[in-house]
Amino acid sequence: MGPAGRRCPDPRPVSSQGVAAMPGITRVLGSGGMALRLIQVNFKARDDAALGRFWAEALGWGISSEGPGVTNVEPVGFVWPDPVAVCVDVVTVPDPETVGYRVHLDLATTSAAQQAELVARLFGLGATQADIGQGDVPWAVLADPEGNLFRVLEPRALYRDTGPIAAVVVRCADPRGMARFWSEATDWTLHEVTADHARLRSATGVGPYLEFLRTPAEEAVWGRAHLDLKHYPGDNQAAEASRLKALGATDADVGQGDVPWLCLADPEGNEFCVLTPG
Repeated sequence: MGPAGRRCPDPRPVSSQGVAAMPGITRVLGSGGMALRLIQVNFKARDDAALGRFWAEALGWGISSEGPGVTNVEPVGFVWPDPVAVCVDVVTVPDPETVGYRVHLDLATTSAAQQAELVARLFGLGATQADIGQGDVPWAVLADPEGNLFRVLEPRALYRDTGPIAAVVVRCADPRGMARFWSEATDWTLHEVTADHARLRSATGVGPYLEFLRTPAEEAVWGRAHLDLKHYPGDNQAAEASRLKALGATDADVGQGDVPWLCLADPEGNEFCVLTPG
């Protein structure tokens, strides 16, 4: 879990009324204007410090820790949380699964030369080439030192202002269904949705995108990365949990025991955590 007690200005839209986002998809905030903020991607790791150092070097960010077994990776000087960045939280677990991944990061580049330089630097940090059958594509598919897949994208105008992380990508069976759930669960705005792809971004128009990519069922396997979300100060955690379940979320038991945060799963079974307010 990420650091607590640090706040940023409330970026929710002034209106809490439902707004039409895309044809066939309507985003409606819950009672009282409740909504969640996507604040970080959480990686399970064998060695949180080592994997945290890799991602800090890869992204040009700093690291901190809230305690043994947890490394937080965030921009230097970052006031947490802030939609300008989705941070990375690395947590050591006794025996992380060795499986394919539903969630991965796409890294942004600004030129072909910068893409080549970044890939070379990542190899120097311990990344390896990954072959997932992508064929001849303009992006590079890599794996971090613990095998988490990610992509280094070729320059794309869409991602010119996202920061080093262009998108957090979730592989799924039904992008439309996932867009419906996540646009209603969070305060993020739906930008695009088709049968194969959906894209959301913070309502403030800053930071990376959250994207859902249609993937054959045999490839959509469990992973070691999940999303961490946070509700706004003053919102009620129990009411928020009820609202999410009404949208299609279910309780998830990941062996968390008695903890102050909630472990849930979205309609396709992707686990996510709702952290305590603050």
